[in-house]
Amino acid sequence: MPDATGLELTAAELQEAFPSSILGTEFHRGRAALLADAGKAHDVLERLRVMGYTFLASLLGVDYYPEEPRLGVLYELLDFKRVDRISVKARVPTDEPLIASVVDIWAGANFPEREVYDMFGVVFEGHPDLRRILMPEDYEGFPQRRDFPVGGEPVLFTFNEEKSYGKWQ
Repeated sequence: MPDATGLELTAAELQEAFPSSILGTEFHRGRAALLADAGKAHDVLERLRVMGYTFLASLLGVDYYPEEPRLGVLYELLDFKRVDRISVKARVPTDEPLIASVVDIWAGANFPEREVYDMFGVVFEGHPDLRRILMPEDYEGFPQRRDFPVGGEPVLFTFNEEKSYGKWQ
């Protein structure tokens, strides 16, 4: 992890290259994170790759309900030469959940972006095949959002098969 000073230097370098791209930094429990403007996140991530963070370890969706902007995308990057890790967080509102795809930077972002789209409704502009990956294509809603109704269709397990459907013969 870059230390707190290294994080601030990295943020300053990115801010110089892309004005107003870094909204803040977080250094908590030894974890360094950059808070990036969603409109400039692609540029920030591309520059971080050039700076040595060549491996996209994970790409996750987050729902910060009730805060706004509510939806977040979290990128975990690794630099193997310096044995370093940094996170980049970008947030988008639910009424216009758009962020640029990073599949052109890391091909491995393909399925994680599809999963975040499927579960949270974040649209990755420029993604080569943005469609649902876990839920059926005709499924309505985004199951990982905090306002998604709990319950839904009953799932049949062995402990409830008699209650739900009568005894199997």
